[in-house]
Amino acid sequence: AIKAPENPVALPIPHQGHVSFEDVTFHYPARSDTSALEGLSLSISPGETVALVGPSGAGKTTVFQLLLRFYDPATGVIRVDGVDVRQADPIDVRERIGLVAQDPVIFAANAWDNIRYGRPGASDADVRAAADAAHASEFLDRLPDGFNTFLGEKGVRLSGGQRQRIAIARAILRNPTILLLDEATSALDAESEQVVQTALETIMAQRTTLVIAHRLSTVLHADRIAVIDDGKLVAIGTHQELMESSPLYGRLAKLQFDRDAA
Repeated sequence: AIKAPENPVALPIPHQGHVSFEDVTFHYPARSDTSALEGLSLSISPGETVALVGPSGAGKTTVFQLLLRFYDPATGVIRVDGVDVRQADPIDVRERIGLVAQDPVIFAANAWDNIRYGRPGASDADVRAAADAAHASEFLDRLPDGFNTFLGEKGVRLSGGQRQRIAIARAILRNPTILLLDEATSALDAESEQVVQTALETIMAQRTTLVIAHRLSTVLHADRIAVIDDGKLVAIGTHQELMESSPLYGRLAKLQFDRDAA
């Protein structure tokens, strides 16, 4: 059902990285009686980092899926750089977006091809520069055949932190204006998290970033935090503001702080 319009509206060049959700309501086809998002309005300025926080099933991942135009909303408008994404070519929209997922897909190819998936025409020098920035070269160079080593089905030869750094290298190579992070450090041990977090800070610099946050360390670095519950935006502000004004955020923060401390 998702296809480009016959006469797509061109997105502006240079890319700006402005994202807005305007009174968006959405139901998944298999759950048409339940709103995954309801009346959601959220505007993210170019270069801003916004963390999405909320209970499981609140609608955080749905925000990503609608922005990538895997689905269209029932009502409301989603805009990238001022253009309704339904009026643009989906390829044009997605070319501006980079994604680092919680469980990245690693192919049974070598490291060159796995990273180059972010930009198929990239040179070897560009791929290595992206791997350097993602702190991936240090472990890739130690593999038996270096970057030529095949990484195994689903990256079975790599640790969780190493797979994340491959995904970050892909995103750096892609050089997107808008970055989507599905809490790329949530399943890592403390040492791996530190390295991956450093790599993420490299790619987040001067980009519009939306991050689904499960770790409070992530939200403390965000410009704003959007609290989503039951498909609705229930609060927005800084960590300190929300600790004082949002009981839901305070409860989520306390649970996460206790877990992080442990």
